[in-house]
Amino acid sequence: MDLQGAFHVYDTTLRDGAQQEGLNLSVADKLTIARQLDELGVGFIEGGWPGANPKDTEFFARARDELDLRHARLTAFGATRRAGLRAADDPLIAALRDSGAAVVTLVAKSHPRHVELALRTTLAENLEMVRDTVSHLRAEGQQVFLDAEHFFDGYRADRDYALEVLRTAYDAGADVVALCDTNGGMLPSWIAEVVHDVVSTTEGRVGIHCHNDTGCAVANTLAAVDAGATHVQGTINGYGERTGNADLVAVVANLELKLDRRVLPAGLLADATRIAHAVAEVTNVPPASRQPYVGASAFAHKAGLHASAIKVDPDLYQHMDPVGVGNDMRLLVSDMAGRASIELKGRELGYDLSGDRALVDRVTARVKEMESRGYTFEAADASFELLLAEEVDGARPSYLTVESWRVITETLTHATPGEEAVSEATVKLVASGVRYVETGEGNGPVNALDQALRQALVRAYPSVAKFELIDYKVRILDQGHGTDAITRVLIETSDGESSWVTVGVGHNVIEASWEALLDGISFGLRRQERAAR
Repeated sequence: MDLQGAFHVYDTTLRDGAQQEGLNLSVADKLTIARQLDELGVGFIEGGWPGANPKDTEFFARARDELDLRHARLTAFGATRRAGLRAADDPLIAALRDSGAAVVTLVAKSHPRHVELALRTTLAENLEMVRDTVSHLRAEGQQVFLDAEHFFDGYRADRDYALEVLRTAYDAGADVVALCDTNGGMLPSWIAEVVHDVVSTTEGRVGIHCHNDTGCAVANTLAAVDAGATHVQGTINGYGERTGNADLVAVVANLELKLDRRVLPAGLLADATRIAHAVAEVTNVPPASRQPYVGASAFAHKAGLHASAIKVDPDLYQHMDPVGVGNDMRLLVSDMAGRASIELKGRELGYDLSGDRALVDRVTARVKEMESRGYTFEAADASFELLLAEEVDGARPSYLTVESWRVITETLTHATPGEEAVSEATVKLVASGVRYVETGEGNGPVNALDQALRQALVRAYPSVAKFELIDYKVRILDQGHGTDAITRVLIETSDGESSWVTVGVGHNVIEASWEALLDGISFGLRRQERAAR
């Protein structure tokens, strides 16, 4: 039976990807990610190893009632039976039978040294373990895939034995045998040569499973497909131990958009960016801005020369329309910006600057001058929009007038080790014609200022209660000046629906933070005001 059409897209985020350092998924997390992967349209979702740990056993138990997959089949992962046991008598094989998964993926040794040193058995017994386990699970009504672990290294050590493992699996009823570059040490031409040999000398569907230790996991996967593999394994966002697995989004996007091979249901690739970022939120691993196709910088343009060309035709400096993967083109404003960059960024923000050459020149000069003093606008779109509004309208958007602010940080002389210092901030300001004096406490001066500012403004602007500081970055710009160096702060603020980044620069971190905090509040209020209009 040929599962899921002519080509297999197989995701192993919940099992192999979860082995990434610092990544710890709960059962609820895994269920949420499985739903996202199904929305992407992958054919198979490897849920984990039932019987090997309680979390994966619970996942499969809950998946029966809580997962309603439209595109994917849930797959259980496990190993071939242990040496000296019958598959029917091995408790770990029973856990695979009882998992409720329609498909089981078995890992098997295909490298002679691994058989003898890791399994501590004979080469003949290893073949029997493959044959017995595959045929047993097939007789129980489950489809079986086989992951040939360390296959490429095993092929180099003993080609005949490595191929015999594959033939044994096929003869016992395996629907797929995936060739695993377990150590991630292969290069594309090496992969292509071996896969071509396997496809030519065996009968059955050939898959590929690559790790990224040489930085070639995606390239190796594509080389395998070019050599005849029709089953690709990977993880979303390239999660995995060491340097990760093949990034399944990049693999699929290259196959569909570059090689014209339809591997997902029509139209679903356009959700790739949203899904990749949604999964990143669940894993609590920040999305990589430079990730191909779905990264925030994947279609970002900074140089003025690029912007001039993009005004004529966006495709001149983009390899594809970012809409195809659900991403957007971004124009970055920096000291490298020319007039074209400013015009295009203005258009992106809702301003038509094309008829006012003097205004564009003025904004361009101001950006270059401010960046020479330490500001950066390529990462702070909100601050640039406030600057642009000031130049267009003649006044900076303002919702408050600050009289003064101060911060006091108190550290107890006899504090216990690890006890945090307490900061207190007082803010005096006028908003909507009313003067407010508020004091806030926090675990640091910036946190205290943030608390005091919100307490003062929430009475004049209740929507400020929804604003939340979600990221904070500090950089010392002229380190040679020591403690009096210029400091730049980037603050990301959210209203629960979207987020924006503002920048502040000053001779100390508190001064720079205060500027970025004020811009963050002003931008959020301005956005809500414009939305209401």
